[in-house]
Amino acid sequence: MASFLTVTSATDPRLADYTRLRDVNLRRSLEAEHGLFLAEGEKVIRRAIAAGHPVRSLLMASRWTAPLADVLDSVDAPVYVADDATLEGVTGFPVHRGALASLERLPLPPLAAVLRDARRVLVLEDLVDHANVGSIFRCAAALGVDAIVLSPRCADPLYRRAVKVSMGAVFAIPYARMTNWHDDLGELRAAGFTLLALTPDQAATPMDKAAMGDRAALLLGSEGDGLTSHWLDEADERVCIPMSPGAMSAGVDSLNVTAAAAIACHALLRR
Repeated sequence: MASFLTVTSATDPRLADYTRLRDVNLRRSLEAEHGLFLAEGEKVIRRAIAAGHPVRSLLMASRWTAPLADVLDSVDAPVYVADDATLEGVTGFPVHRGALASLERLPLPPLAAVLRDARRVLVLEDLVDHANVGSIFRCAAALGVDAIVLSPRCADPLYRRAVKVSMGAVFAIPYARMTNWHDDLGELRAAGFTLLALTPDQAATPMDKAAMGDRAALLLGSEGDGLTSHWLDEADERVCIPMSPGAMSAGVDSLNVTAAAAIACHALLRR
């Protein structure tokens, strides 16, 4: 059972896990050093704990102790209770969802383990926006993607913003991070995956006509530049989402990466 502790100072050292949550550089170094991540809001906290992540502590307004009573009964960790002003002083913003949890990261599986039983996977190359990564995980979970593979420089799915936007979907889909950007697509091909590179180029094969085979991996590129020329060249086929004939005249030559991912996932899973 959790132990409840009232805190009144934003500088209380026991709250170090929750410090300045909008300072990306600070959070990256702190979370990497201590092997932790944060979950925000009742639903996400429940999903993180259900996924097996050990709880380091929780921080919440008193009004959230009742809705989370069953969770608090099941964990052996301190629960720091504070008023809204103290919460904002610690985190650096108004905590509208009222509850935060600091949890331990679990070791990521190797790429081969994530691919072993998968048929349809997404491969994200250098997406740096945490909200986009979280949104793509949510789309993938909703549409039945089996696994996600991240390039070495892709944003952290367990960063607070990504976890929040995904509504906890980052705990529902197996994922792995490549160690070698240049060569690891070869491991997918060796595992029998057809590599499909999504591009806005309308000369590419429409998604619904691509030769996907039994196992297919859809490659999605960064928010600004899309896929690198190396990954485009490594792909078995370049694919696109057909645009309306009037799109170009309206000044629209592509979709943002999360919208494109949702449409492409739907097409991927229909085949």
